[in-house]
Amino acid sequence: MILLTSSFDDPHWPDRVDRETGVAVYFRDNKRPSRALHDTPRSGNHLLRLIFEAVHSRPPRRSEVPPILLFGSAGQYRDMVFLGLLIPGASQLSGLEDLVAVWKMADQQRFQNYRATFTKLDVPVVTRKWLEDIEQGKPLSANAPAAWREWVEAGSYRPFRAERSLEYRTRVEQLPQDPTGWATIAAIRSRFEHAPVQFEECAAKLVQMMDPNFLSYDVTRPSCDGGRDAVGLYRIGYGAASIQVDYALEVKCYRPDNSVGTREVSRLISRLRHRQFGIIVTTSCLHYQAYQEIKEDKHPVIVFSARDIMQVLAKAGLTSVEEVMSWLAANFPKVARDSLITAEA
Repeated sequence: MILLTSSFDDPHWPDRVDRETGVAVYFRDNKRPSRALHDTPRSGNHLLRLIFEAVHSRPPRRSEVPPILLFGSAGQYRDMVFLGLLIPGASQLSGLEDLVAVWKMADQQRFQNYRATFTKLDVPVVTRKWLEDIEQGKPLSANAPAAWREWVEAGSYRPFRAERSLEYRTRVEQLPQDPTGWATIAAIRSRFEHAPVQFEECAAKLVQMMDPNFLSYDVTRPSCDGGRDAVGLYRIGYGAASIQVDYALEVKCYRPDNSVGTREVSRLISRLRHRQFGIIVTTSCLHYQAYQEIKEDKHPVIVFSARDIMQVLAKAGLTSVEEVMSWLAANFPKVARDSLITAEA
């Protein structure tokens, strides 16, 4: 069997488990320059390549894939918590997407590491009897979990999904988790403090980075934006069979202690047109009362908070303040202060 462990607090290599979909993203061993992709301790990256090759071979050799147990840090010394039983890939991903060698820059050197996508199976408990069977070379014994057996025998993905008991995120869940995140958000806010129109452009770009199906956007004129900072098109479907729907963007470059309230949210909702959805992008968070109103009244509004900004940037490989500021300078050059409009709070 294979044991994967993670602290889930490395901003440069953001391991994560989506509890609502059961999809887990895990970065492997080559996290510093000077080594080749597969030249890692314990041959972890080489083992990953073999596992995913077995899954995608024709015919698949899923019986050769060992059980993969995921553990996360409990936050105290070396204590770990069992998080689930994993299988390589996901039902919505192809063989081109589930194991990807990504480039990273550190100490002025470029190097590669694997980003692996797994599915957390609907197996809340792994019994000791099955572990003993695995040790004896019998992973498909009578003690094997049903979801694991279904995947090995038929390739069926049965993920463990957990609906949120609290539909809206708390303030802590919307803000950065680490000092790097806080410093990056502060740098972004400082960069656009006197350039709100430029931040609208930046926010629209971040939304596109979150989901490439956001096809286009147009930043509205400040004097007659109709309560919307940008409007654009979102694609649903694939190719010629797809359709496009309108969305409206509301942007707030706020300090962390200044949350977006019900007034701003109501302003956006009241201006959404028929069959149009809205997005609120903020360098802060949404006040719980405004968030609660969106969820309870089922308004078609996406909340894109400071933590979401950090996650999108990390996904693009921008994990330090310096990298983010270089990206901003390249994509949003500063303009003369005389042409800027005074920023909001």
